[in-house]
Amino acid sequence: MSPLHFLALSAAALPLACASPEPYAGLAGKSDSTSEKIPFDATRWTLAWAEEFDRPGAPDPAVWTPEKGYVRNGEAQYYTSGRPENARVENGLLVIEARRDGWEDKPITSASLTTKGKRPFLYGRIAVRAKIPTGRGTWPAIWTLGENVNQVGWPACGEIDILENVGFEPRKIHANIHCKTYNHTKRTGKGRGINTDAPWSQFHEYAVEWYENRLEFFFDDTRYFVFRKESDDPAVWPFSKPQYLILNLAIGGGWGGQKGIDESLFPHRFEIDYVRYYQLKETP
Repeated sequence: MSPLHFLALSAAALPLACASPEPYAGLAGKSDSTSEKIPFDATRWTLAWAEEFDRPGAPDPAVWTPEKGYVRNGEAQYYTSGRPENARVENGLLVIEARRDGWEDKPITSASLTTKGKRPFLYGRIAVRAKIPTGRGTWPAIWTLGENVNQVGWPACGEIDILENVGFEPRKIHANIHCKTYNHTKRTGKGRGINTDAPWSQFHEYAVEWYENRLEFFFDDTRYFVFRKESDDPAVWPFSKPQYLILNLAIGGGWGGQKGIDESLFPHRFEIDYVRYYQLKETP
């Protein structure tokens, strides 16, 4: 296999990504794998870049761009920009907090941070150690979209969902992919969900290993979904171009809000310990 690549683009501001439709129909097509314990083998990988959240205050603007507004999926939260109540670094953690606080006449506020145009990724391992919230209506996500989304649109740009969890199924962790051929709007979605033991109670590592011919998804050291390249057709494999990372905490929406929102549980905290990106070492 050829060496994997890390792309470092300039930090010039680019337009925000288009909103992708809500993933609530045709979700979780069949995986070609069953769950398998595969501990992370650090000897195979080189750490290329990391965000350890060790500087308190606002998320690093050289890495993260906040989305702003009511962005996608008919969700209840308003994403704010530059508001520490919704996104901040404290005690070595990135905290994304959803609040029912009526800020500027917005009943519910939260945050969504992206690396668009600042830290794109192409192949390698993306690992995020995080502690998710729980409660009916929550919808935390760790995911990527193609950097070319503004040119080709969704789902042609490709989407990689490293983690999704909805509060009405609190024990279930989901991984999914979206492309022109396989996506929830056509009810052809590819992905898998697994039941876990109270994932909100402690930190877990959510990861994808992105190769030139497959995507492998992990919950801690359990690989539970593999999506394999079928051909070079970008309609089924748009994952040969750079993608950017998104960390967000949504409330309600087409999937997260299917069973309503328990308004007695606010605030909700989505805590991220680190984001680490590895390149596969060349074999001698």
